[in-house]
Amino acid sequence: MTTVTAARYYGPKDVRIEDIAQQECGPLQVRVKIAFCGVCGSDLHEYLGGPILTPQFGHAHPHTGLRLPVTLGHEMSGTVVEVGSAVTTVAVGQQCAVNPSVDDRHHGLEQCRPCSLGKPNLCKRWACYGLSALGGGLSDEIVVHSASIVPVPSSIPLSVSALCEPLAVACHMIRVSEFQPGDSVLILGAGPIGLAILLLLKVQGVGQVFVSEISPLRSEKAKHFGADAVINPAQKVQGNDRDVVVGFVHGQTDGGVDITFDATGIQATLDTAIAATRAGGTIFNVAIHDKPLQIDPNAFTLMEKKYMGGLCYTSEDFATVVEALASGKLRAEEMITAIVPLSDVIGGAFEELISNKDRHIKILVRPQ
Repeated sequence: MTTVTAARYYGPKDVRIEDIAQQECGPLQVRVKIAFCGVCGSDLHEYLGGPILTPQFGHAHPHTGLRLPVTLGHEMSGTVVEVGSAVTTVAVGQQCAVNPSVDDRHHGLEQCRPCSLGKPNLCKRWACYGLSALGGGLSDEIVVHSASIVPVPSSIPLSVSALCEPLAVACHMIRVSEFQPGDSVLILGAGPIGLAILLLLKVQGVGQVFVSEISPLRSEKAKHFGADAVINPAQKVQGNDRDVVVGFVHGQTDGGVDITFDATGIQATLDTAIAATRAGGTIFNVAIHDKPLQIDPNAFTLMEKKYMGGLCYTSEDFATVVEALASGKLRAEEMITAIVPLSDVIGGAFEELISNKDRHIKILVRPQ
């Protein structure tokens, strides 16, 4: 029996490096030899306090049938090494990223309403490779539906190709927000997604772009990635209790920014976002919240501001990211702050990000 090595999630603080049976490659499937896989915040949430997006203890996922343990990892790149008998769109040897989002195409079912509207990321039967569908990127290889393959030209290093997934998240948020070149933008939080939004906004012709961030190291990254200014929200002006970010933004714009992206997701950043956005502007939620927040509807009604959110990505977002990387306009390699072998995924990636998250943007894992 052929086996592959994978990082398997059993529950909180219980990830094991194991040899498991190689999965068969079905008629519409593709086998990818994994080159790199990034560790995401959602992986850390599972590691610390799951199951959340992974199947619950003792239960199967309702649409994929997957049960614990699961192979983690959904930010992956690699090379196609086998294609199913009915696959005509992918060839062996193709370098690729993987769109891990699973929808009705993958289940072989008729499209639900969101899928038929071009929003497969909102599919009623949504799942995700590396969390709730069979196979993950923290492994020697993965077998996925051919619709999940994102071809990447050989000019893009496979390490950078592993960034396509978080960059596609950022691309989707920008697209759904209806951003227009020349718009002024505030980003609240310079974590991996906040910085990815910043990089893509610079490619797409943002006007002024400001970043709010407490961490000195992440603030430096934001400046290096092209922010016009980085404001520390913890620094209060003596004798002035006003939100320092709001005060700065209003001092640099005519009534506030066109769009604020909240990539932090706490009450304080939501309040800042509302106050820092101009009349008729957009507050866009990027973060996944641990608990509900309070909103005064009058803040939107009286100033005609919009509050929106976005989830994941579609194939369109991956295509936009690959095109930007291939053109050289999107230089994302500096998002990679460490590369560790799969054998060290727990200490070198999970625990490192928990203990020293401010030192990192993206840690990649490389199977041996």
